[in-house]
Amino acid sequence: MSARAVARRVAARPARLAMQSLAGVRTRGWPPASRLFAVSDVGGWSVAEDACHLEATARRLGYLVAPSNWARFASRQSVFLTSHFDALSARWLESSHRLATAYLHGRPGTPGFPEFDDSFAALRRFADRIDRVQVTHAEMHELVLSAGVPPERVFRIPIGIDIEHFPLGDAESKARARESLGLPSAAFVAGSFQKDGVGWAEGLEPKLVKGPDVLVAVLEHLRAETPELQVLLTGPARGYVRNALERLGLPYRHVVASTRHDLAEAFHAVDVCLVTSRQEGGPKAVLEAMATGTPLVSTRVGQAQELVDDVRNGLLADVDDVAALVVQAARVRDEPDLVSALRQAGRATAESLAYERLDHLWAALLDGFVAHVD
Repeated sequence: MSARAVARRVAARPARLAMQSLAGVRTRGWPPASRLFAVSDVGGWSVAEDACHLEATARRLGYLVAPSNWARFASRQSVFLTSHFDALSARWLESSHRLATAYLHGRPGTPGFPEFDDSFAALRRFADRIDRVQVTHAEMHELVLSAGVPPERVFRIPIGIDIEHFPLGDAESKARARESLGLPSAAFVAGSFQKDGVGWAEGLEPKLVKGPDVLVAVLEHLRAETPELQVLLTGPARGYVRNALERLGLPYRHVVASTRHDLAEAFHAVDVCLVTSRQEGGPKAVLEAMATGTPLVSTRVGQAQELVDDVRNGLLADVDDVAALVVQAARVRDEPDLVSALRQAGRATAESLAYERLDHLWAALLDGFVAHVD
């Protein structure tokens, strides 16, 4: 451990001890499983948002929710971890809590991702320790069952959307967004909204399950027949894609969308949203694109393959099929009637998966996992 890391740990110790003392006092006497802790991973990002939405859902359903940073200092409560990589670690497996986790992606045997194998092996070993598992699509449902988790503990709940923060765009909102983001009004703009680099710094090493290499190949081929092509990137750790676009001489903008309003504006600015992943739990960009009326071109991954009805509310291509992704993106560029149909049907799909409309599914998972307290 570096001297700087040691110094940070020493500096944080008083705050940690104070939190431990406060949590211990406040949680003492709570009946077992009477509070829900929704805990995200250290990196935060997408799964931190999932934890916030779960807390809101639990409150709507009448459950008591406790601060997530108290969970490690409390005992015998109900903890839902939005990252199964964290849930299947010794810290939580050896705790006194009831445990639940989301298992959104991570196919064992994926080259370059030994953590996928490790987490699946841990799930098999501790299948009886996990009280509830949320999956978002059929592939992960089957994977979790194959690990030995009892079927009655596995719940198929899709990733939803905060629909009010992603309004349907139009010509006026597109013009405003492009002016705000410095994008030419006449350009054909392709958007990519994700984190596809390893780590939380520049992201120069590609996270291949997210398909950044496929994205670059698609954009390179699309540029050959679309001279006015521009690219809009959001999300952290996009260094690999940015460097590749610079080598190709392909103009792009990379913005930090720090709020839902900023992210919705980014969707309004683009003509097509590209999802080129090899594995996914969602991704969230699928419903965000649909909600904002941005035509979606996605690989058949995660819940995208189950939510997207090809040519009705989005366009699909097989994983790693660069040529098919280019063709689908070109259809968005060239077929205004198709774009109009995708916008209408996509918005309807997104509205059907607004977070509040998923409450009944979460109610089934939380029933018996968290106790109602009068």
